[in-house]
Amino acid sequence: MRMLFLGSGSAFTVGADNYQSNVLLTSASGRNLLLDCGSDLRFAMHRVGLRVSEIHDIYISHAHADHVGGLEYVGFSTLFAPNVPKPRLFVQRQLARPLWEHTLKGGMGITEHGPADLGTYFDVHEVDEGFVWEGTEVSLVRTPHVVSEAATMRSYGLMLSVEARRVFFTTDTCYAPDVLAESYERADVIFHDCETAVAKSGVHAHFDELAQLPERTRRKMWLYHYEAGPLPDAKAAGFLGFVARGQQFEF
Repeated sequence: MRMLFLGSGSAFTVGADNYQSNVLLTSASGRNLLLDCGSDLRFAMHRVGLRVSEIHDIYISHAHADHVGGLEYVGFSTLFAPNVPKPRLFVQRQLARPLWEHTLKGGMGITEHGPADLGTYFDVHEVDEGFVWEGTEVSLVRTPHVVSEAATMRSYGLMLSVEARRVFFTTDTCYAPDVLAESYERADVIFHDCETAVAKSGVHAHFDELAQLPERTRRKMWLYHYEAGPLPDAKAAGFLGFVARGQQFEF
C-alpha cells in the first residue's frame, strides 16, 4: 500500500508549496482511498496529475472544511461525468446525517433532476467501529478535537492494519495523551497532526506538547497538519520528522 500526502499543511495553509492535509492511499490493485476531502483538493490533485475519476473511495473524519470542503467538487464532477461511478463514501454513522444536513445540503440539495441527498452523489457506507478496504482492516479511533463546556466535537482517526504493521493516522485531535495512549502503544508508525504556531489553539496537539511524549512514542511519529513558516527541529526532538507535501510512504 502507498500513502501519498497530497498536502501536509493546516486548515489555513497558504503558500509554502503546501495544501491541506488530505492523503491518498493506493492499494496493490490500484484502487484509491482519499483520507479526507478538503477545500484545497482540486489544486492538490492537479499538482500530482490526479483525475477526479481516480478517486474511487473517500473517508471523512469530521466536518471541518479542510476535511470536507472538496466533497461538492468531487460529487458534482462525478455525477455529471459519463461512465464515472459514484465514489464510495465511508463515514462514521453519527456523522453522516450532520455532514449532509449542516454542511453539504445547501449547495447540493437539488439538481436539475430534482431533490438530491448524499446518496445521489456517493455510494454511502455508514460505519461504526471500522471497515475493510482492499483487504486492509481499518479501525476508527475517536479523538477529542474541539472541546468546550457545552460540547465536544469528535474526529475519527484511523488505525490501519497492513499485514503485520499498524499505522495510526490521527486526523485531528487536541493533545490527549491519556485518551490516545493505547493507540500510540499499538501503532508501529504514527502520523500525528501537529500545530506549530506561536499561539496554541487548543484544538490540535502542539509541537511543544507532543515533545513531552515518551521517547518510544516520538521515535515512531511523523508530524503533519502544521502551519506555514519556520518549523522546529523535529528530528532533534526525537520525532521521525515533518511530512512534506508529496511525500510517499510504502507499507
